Amino acid sequence: MAAKNFTVVTEFILLGLTDNAELKVILFVLFLVIYVITLVGNLGMIFLIQITPKLHTPMYFFLSCLSFVDACYSSVIAPKLLISFLVVRQTISFSACIVQHLFFGVFITTEGFLLSVMAYDRYVAIVNPLLYAAAMSKRKSVGLVTGSLVDGMINSLTHTISFGRLSFCRSNVISHFFCDVPPLLKLSCSDTSMNELLLLTFSGVIALATFLTVTISYTFVAVAILRIRSAAGRQKAFSTCASHLTTVTIFYSTLSFNYTQPSSQYSVEQEKVVSVFYTLVIPMLNPLIYSLRNKEVKGAVRRVIGIKHLSC
Repeated sequence: MAAKNFTVVTEFILLGLTDNAELKVILFVLFLVIYVITLVGNLGMIFLIQITPKLHTPMYFFLSCLSFVDACYSSVIAPKLLISFLVVRQTISFSACIVQHLFFGVFITTEGFLLSVMAYDRYVAIVNPLLYAAAMSKRKSVGLVTGSLVDGMINSLTHTISFGRLSFCRSNVISHFFCDVPPLLKLSCSDTSMNELLLLTFSGVIALATFLTVTISYTFVAVAILRIRSAAGRQKAFSTCASHLTTVTIFYSTLSFNYTQPSSQYSVEQEKVVSVFYTLVIPMLNPLIYSLRNKEVKGAVRRVIGIKHLSC
C-alpha cells in the first residue's frame, strides 16, 4: 500500500486584518492606542480600588478581578496583532498557537463567570442587604473568583487538548489575527466533528448557565428596586447595576454570535470584526463604563487627582 505524501504543519501564517500597507499603518496606530488605554484603564482601576478604603467591598473586589482578566486576555492577543501590522508575513509556531489558544480560553471564560458572579453580588446586596456581609464575606468572594478561574481553565484545557490531537497537513494559512478555534478547525485534515461538538456544547452550556444566573439575579433585583418607595432610593439602587448590565450585554452578545453558531454558517470576515470587538474593544470599554457610570469610582478618581494637585 502506497504511503500518503503530506507535510506536517509546524507553523501557521496569520493573515491578520488586512494586507493593505497604508491601512496597516492606520490600524497599527489605532490598536496601539486601544491597547494602551486598555492597560492604563484596567491597571488604573485595580490601583484605584486598592488605595481607596471606601472601595474595599465585594463589588469592587470583583471589579478589580475583572479588570485584571481584561488586561490579561487583551495582552494575549494585542501584541501579536500589532506586530502583524509591521511585518510582511506574520507567523506563529504550532506550540505558540496552542499556548495562545489556551490562555485566551482561560481568561475569556473566566470573564464570563466573573460577570455572573457580579450579578449575584448585586442580587444579594439589593434583595437581601441584611445578609450581604455574611453571604459575600471575603472568604466566599475569593472562593467565587477562584471557582471562576478553575472553570475557565477546565473549559480551555478541554478544547486545547482536543485541538492538540488534530493533524494539520493542508494549508497553514489562518485567515485571522490570532489562533481562534473556528478558523483552525477549517485547516485540519482530521475529523473535527468531536471538536465542533465540544465547542458548541461547552460554549452553549457555559453561556446558558452564566446568562441564566445574570437574568434571574437581575429579575429579582428589578422587582426589589420597584418596591423601593422613594425615587432617590430607586435611582441609587439602579445606578449600582447599570454599569454591570451594560458590560454584560456587550460581552454576551458578541461571544454568543461567535461561538454558538454552526460551522456551516461561519463567515471569516464577520468573525474577524466580532473578534476585534471582544478581544480589544470590550477590555478597553469596561473600565470606562464603570468609571463614567459609577459615582463612587468617579469620587475616588477626583480624590486621587486632588491629592496629586495638593502634593504639587
